[in-house]
Amino acid sequence: MAEDKKTAPAKKDAPKAEAKDTKKTEPKLDRTFPDIQPGCVVKVHQEITDVNPKGEEKKRIQIFEGIVIARKHGKAINATVTVRKESGGIGVEKIFPLNLPTVKKIEIVKKWRTTKAKLGYLRDKHKRLREVEPGTKRTRKR
Repeated sequence: MAEDKKTAPAKKDAPKAEAKDTKKTEPKLDRTFPDIQPGCVVKVHQEITDVNPKGEEKKRIQIFEGIVIARKHGKAINATVTVRKESGGIGVEKIFPLNLPTVKKIEIVKKWRTTKAKLGYLRDKHKRLREVEPGTKRTRKR
């Protein structure tokens, strides 16, 4: 005798809710910064959000000016620039990701001629660098 195999009724999937594309259109940031190399003195304009004791937020632009001692990852999405300055006799370093939305602008103040890609030796002692004359590749002693 052949046993009748009972087949379970096929379960119908619950109707899937249509996923709405609710993409927020954020204004595109201008990520075209000047050619920043180690040895450049730059001003980095960064947006800072301050919160007072009442809980109110206030946005302002903070400028960090210093010498670029390293640039990593070229033009990739995770590219970073390390900027160092002396503040009150104490060295301060900040690492800025170039694609950080709070970095609004980077200005080059002046360029120094260097022979190395990483200027870590500037941490210990301030060595003499040669300034590049504007518009040329020549250097002048300072």
